[in-house]
Order: sequence, then C-alpha cells, then structure tokens
Amino acid sequence: MSSFAGLSVVTNGKHCTTTAIDAGMDSGYHLLVVKDYLRTVQEVPNGKSIFSGHFMVGGHKWRISYHPNGKQPSCADFISLGLRLVDDDVEEAVKAKFMFSFVDQVEKQKPKEFFANQTCIFPVKGYCWGSLKFMKRDALERSAHLKADCFTIRIDIMVCNDLTTQQDVVGTLSGIGQHFKILLQDKVGCDVTFEVSGETFLAHRCVLAARSKVFRAQFFGPMAQGITSNAIQIKDMDAKVFAAMLSFIYSDSFPQMEENKAQAVQGQEEEAAKLVTWLQDLFVASDRYDIQQLKFLCEKKLFDLIGVSSVACTLALAERHNCHGLKDACLTFIQVQSPKCLEKVMETGGWELIVTTYPSILKEIIAKVASNQKDKKRKYESM
Repeated sequence: MSSFAGLSVVTNGKHCTTTAIDAGMDSGYHLLVVKDYLRTVQEVPNGKSIFSGHFMVGGHKWRISYHPNGKQPSCADFISLGLRLVDDDVEEAVKAKFMFSFVDQVEKQKPKEFFANQTCIFPVKGYCWGSLKFMKRDALERSAHLKADCFTIRIDIMVCNDLTTQQDVVGTLSGIGQHFKILLQDKVGCDVTFEVSGETFLAHRCVLAARSKVFRAQFFGPMAQGITSNAIQIKDMDAKVFAAMLSFIYSDSFPQMEENKAQAVQGQEEEAAKLVTWLQDLFVASDRYDIQQLKFLCEKKLFDLIGVSSVACTLALAERHNCHGLKDACLTFIQVQSPKCLEKVMETGGWELIVTTYPSILKEIIAKVASNQKDKKRKYESM
C-alpha cells in the first residue's frame, strides 16, 4: 500500500514549508503545492530552484527541487522537477522508481505505467534524477492544472529492494485518501475557504479533488478556469454536517464525536431523533459530493437506527436517493408493525412527506401490509 509522506507548500515566490510524515513503507507519495506560481517564475531564474523540506520513503530521506524557469538553458521555457537523495550516510546505492504528476491526473494512471519507468540509481548523498522538461510554462498557464495561481504536484516513489515491493504497490497510485488528517489539523498549505452557515472552513484543493469527483471537477475541470475566488459558499448544509464530511475526507474514518454520541443516546428518544437527522443530512452531503464510502456508512447506520419515529423519514430519503437496500429495510419494518405502531408512524413528519412527495410509496406500503395480514390469516387458519 502506497503511503502518504507529507506535504510541501511553496509561498511568497521562494519560501517552502514542509509537513513530513514517514511513509514507513517501500512506496509512498509526497505532495508539492506551488502557490504564487507567477511570482516563482519572476523571482527564480533559469538554473535556480526551490527545494522542498525532507521527507521519508522506503527508509530514505528525499527532497524535491522545483525549477520554475528550467534547470538548464536548453529547457528555459519549461518547468523542471527533480528528486534528490539526502540521506546523511549512503552505505550503498539506492535504487528507486518515481513519477511526477499533477494531483488531478493520478486516478487516470495505471500501475503498469509506473513500472515502465526507468529504475534510477542514487549512489551518493545529493544525487538527483528528474524531469528537465516536465511541462512548458505556457501550456501550464493555459491548463486546468493551474488554478488561482496555484498547482499541486504529486511524486510517487518506490524503493526497489525486491520484487515484493512491486507487488505491494500495484493498484495504489490512486490510493491518495490515507493519512491526511494531520494536514486538516495543522492547516498547513490550505488553499481554499468554505463558508457554511456562517462558519469558515479551510482545506486543500488537492485533497478534496482526490477524494471527490465533484470537487475535482469544481477545482480542476473545464469550468474551473472561470472560478477566481478562493472562498466558496456552501448552501443548504449545516456547518456541523460539512465539518463531519470534511473530517471523513481527510481521515477516512467516521466522525468520532458523532460515534460517541451515537452510543450515548441509546434510549433517549429526543437525542436519538437528532442523531438520525444528523446522519440523514450527512448522507445527503455525501451523495451531493459523490463520496461513496461515507454514503455507504451513513446508510448502514441509518439501517441500524430504523424505528417507529424515524422509519418514514428514512424511507423518503432512500426513495429520493435511490437506495434500494435501505428502502426495502424500511418497508419490511413497516410491514411487520402492529396497527397501533402504524398509527404512530403515520403521525410523524416523515409520513406527511411521503404522502405529499412520494405517493407511489403508499401503494408499496399497502401491498406490504396486506401481504403480512394474509400471511397471518393463513397461519391462523392452519392452526
């Protein structure tokens, strides 16, 4: 599994701040965020570079060099990128494969493309390999990779110790959704601001784009060129729900606070209703931004919390978002309820929503209840 090895952010034309995480494996990736791109072009001449901080992959220390005006006179119209070994002591040559790409290109790449790259030998400290002509500057400036004078490079590195390393890294080039939580907490390199219900949230375009197709299209798609402001207004969403979604995007785990809350509200009807509402809102948010894993987890939790007071509202949600499994579970729950419990279901706001918005579901409910009554009658007659 390819592991996250940190983030470096270039700001103010030449200053670079790095948050390093030891990948702890033979393969890993590091992100280089270049902000104030035009300033780097103006202030860093041909042959000069901006270096990232040190980061660890495969037990070795590395750094990236970024040459906004090319490393050599022959590539003055290009951006050059380099990978340098900076181990304090190099007892034997280090062999590694690596690949530079824009962060929004990663999902399109295939592992075989990575393995087709040359295995590079780093014999001593300071030895460097790279791409002299990574991309022409004028091409970058016309592309969707450059957004709000900022772009993000991802470098994947695989230290070639043996064949096992190559087997372990297969299929991991697109596995960018791990170990981002520290970046959200430290706010290092945040380049986008969200305003939600009066609250402000900072995040990284590259992380959001890697986890959500909707964010990727918003930041790097064809329509992104027309977006100039870093502040994005999120409407029709509660701030706590957005915070929970953001937490999941970065940590890949269900929001811990709400997990604890779920355990604390057992038997407390009012608080349990609030939890169900929160889960339903989070489900809608995950569907809106196409975060399928979060949507699945919300669906599972809503399934476990189906009850008389919540079933109608959850059924309407499942119908609206085409969740057939959750819908069937709600219908089955209603089917086996007593007449007294059915009356309570019909007194909820969710039932009113079904009647006014999804009348077709009423036919399915009637059919289910009628079928249940027939089964009871057969059992009674066979006794």
